[in-house]
Amino acid sequence: ILTDLFMVTVLKDTLEKRGALGQIKARIRAEVFNALDDQSEPRPPLSHENLLINELIREYLEYNKYKYAASVLTAESGQPEGPLDRQFLAKELNIVEDTNGKSV
Repeated sequence: ILTDLFMVTVLKDTLEKRGALGQIKARIRAEVFNALDDQSEPRPPLSHENLLINELIREYLEYNKYKYAASVLTAESGQPEGPLDRQFLAKELNIVEDTNGKSV
């Protein structure tokens, strides 16, 4: 039993050092949310402003590799699965992108 406990501890420490444990926990949270999400309950209509705000949040999450948080946001908010066109976002927000901004 002590050997098993030691192996679990070493495995947990290794996964934490690699950053994998956090990803595994986030993935489990996302899967639990998807399993519990009541699809029969209609969501309120997504306003144009909220669509843009949600898209900016999703872009931020995906840029920072928070893909499970982004998937939960998409599922919970009713945001379209695919990202909005970046040129459309820039036009809607009156943003002029330079070369540095396009890489972010």
